[in-house]
Amino acid sequence: MTNRNIAVAVAVSVLCFLSVPDAGFGQPVQKEPAAAAPEPSLVSFSAGALIVVTPPEYGGSWSALSIIDERPESGWATPEGVVSPQIIVIGLPEKTVLKTLTFDLGRTDGTGRGAKDILVEMSDTSATADFQKIGQVALKDKVNNQTFPVQAEIAGRWVRLTIQKNHGSTQYVELMDFRASGKQLTRTPVANVSGTYDTDYNQFHVLQEGTSLTGCYEYNEGVLTGGIEGRVLKFTWIERDKRGPAIMVISADGKRLVGMWWHEKATGAPGVWNGEKAGDEVGTCPHWAGGAAQQLTRDLEESGRARIYGINFDTDSAVIREESKPTLERIVTVLKGKTDWQMTIEGHTDATGAAAHNQTLSEKRAQSVRDFLVAAGIAATRLKPVGLGATKPVGPNDTELGRAQNRRVELVRQ
Repeated sequence: MTNRNIAVAVAVSVLCFLSVPDAGFGQPVQKEPAAAAPEPSLVSFSAGALIVVTPPEYGGSWSALSIIDERPESGWATPEGVVSPQIIVIGLPEKTVLKTLTFDLGRTDGTGRGAKDILVEMSDTSATADFQKIGQVALKDKVNNQTFPVQAEIAGRWVRLTIQKNHGSTQYVELMDFRASGKQLTRTPVANVSGTYDTDYNQFHVLQEGTSLTGCYEYNEGVLTGGIEGRVLKFTWIERDKRGPAIMVISADGKRLVGMWWHEKATGAPGVWNGEKAGDEVGTCPHWAGGAAQQLTRDLEESGRARIYGINFDTDSAVIREESKPTLERIVTVLKGKTDWQMTIEGHTDATGAAAHNQTLSEKRAQSVRDFLVAAGIAATRLKPVGLGATKPVGPNDTELGRAQNRRVELVRQ
């Protein structure tokens, strides 16, 4: 894969704010040291959020998407000379109540360009109507991690930022990152994303079976295998001589994909991979094996290893979610067809939390997968569960997108 678009730098660590001491609203909160387990940002791309009302953009990597990428080094800027008030609306994946708001301005491209006064509102109706104020903040120029408690805890699905003015520049308005913590009040069933999409890398054909994703794209004999959780797709793309992870978010109407991809073990800025749905027919490619079971068989035959993203667990739990059962049943199908295969089941976590805890959690998750397969008729003697904790990352652990890639199960032929 090569970058056809200017890469957008995506995703860094989300700060966890442990308490909200007494402070005047609109004044930065004094924070305790960050906890080992960062609280996720519910308005970020990694959580399934998307920009649904886009302001004027300078272009290139200075895009509105960079505001929700959790990376203070990248950001949004207006075109030159546009310093009037700007509106950005973020669509959330679930009905949400926000409790804290965090802004980054440390890496703006010049003094005075950073956003200063921002009105923050929430709507549960649409991206254009019935917004209610949850905060009004005054930011310091060239400072990161400016955190404020919300003024009102209002539930909704759309967050509107009205950037009223900057710090005095007559050239640009810039905002590097926006994050927010709180609580999701709903849990929407996994979307069905099967179909054909016109993307930056030609047509993208994806088949969803439960939480399993397989497919192909008409560029460099590309295939993909992975899983879906909510509106977030996590998969491995594989081409003739290279591979790597990718994450996409499907829009609420199911018609648009917004995604990022990396080369295997790369830690730099990702490439952009966006698409519009062309139809519900999955279609095919000459180089694609077909459904999840067929692709899993092919991966294990050719490389002896398969990365499984469709097995989902709750946070800090080894209990397999019900939505993951179809993915596990595909593994059962493959192993019943390959009775001579002996498999190692690897559990992997991200680096959040203590190493000993992650090791134990990964062991328990691998054991849970083994228990399911044994209950489905696969001989226990063919299956070896192994926990590797956070010792074998495939993405950076200082970003939520990277951590999402690292939380996985892998199957390895012995």
